[in-house]
Amino acid sequence: MRYNSIFDIIGPIMVGPSSSHTAGAARIGKTARDIFGRQPTKAEITLYGSFAQTYRGHGTDLALVGGILDLHADDENIVNSFQLARERGVEIVFKIIPEESDYHPNTAKVRLSDHTGSLEVVGISLGGGKITITEIEGFRISLSGDSPTLLVFHHDRYGAVARVAQVLACNEINIGHMEVARKSKGDQALMVIETDQDLTDEIIKDVKQIDHVYSVALLTT
Repeated sequence: MRYNSIFDIIGPIMVGPSSSHTAGAARIGKTARDIFGRQPTKAEITLYGSFAQTYRGHGTDLALVGGILDLHADDENIVNSFQLARERGVEIVFKIIPEESDYHPNTAKVRLSDHTGSLEVVGISLGGGKITITEIEGFRISLSGDSPTLLVFHHDRYGAVARVAQVLACNEINIGHMEVARKSKGDQALMVIETDQDLTDEIIKDVKQIDHVYSVALLTT
């Protein structure tokens, strides 16, 4: 097996006993929060397989809630995340599915909501604090979160992808990886664009103004 860095071997700095069940879980929760873009008033979390079987002993529940509250995996306040959620008025609901399913055994489905809307994210923890987001609002994708990532929700119309790419090119932003998912022809679609450079607020503003784009989110490393 080949490792990219020493951190792939010793794992991340974190609070909790397991890099997959704690650090990875915190990243899934925080990624969902970052895409949602604000603190929710309710978080519904479904755990599958190994996550469902050991979530209390490994602190998976604390880590997920901590991430949803915008805490990093190494934040000592993760152990108090349920109390913090109550203080901030965030309702937490867990659904546990320990039986075998089509999902990866370390899978969490996170649904965040408030009075203005909701968002559903599915993520899996791979170990060593690494994750893959496999679904956002029903769009099947593969997102690691290891690079700055632009999420562009848009209507499936000709030229939309080209216009977003043009904005990035004009700002000397190189695309490292890109994928587009759509629910059906001409329906809602999602661009996932990983970049080699950080994106400024001005770039995000320009992307939001593109025709047929209805929502934009930025994930930073």
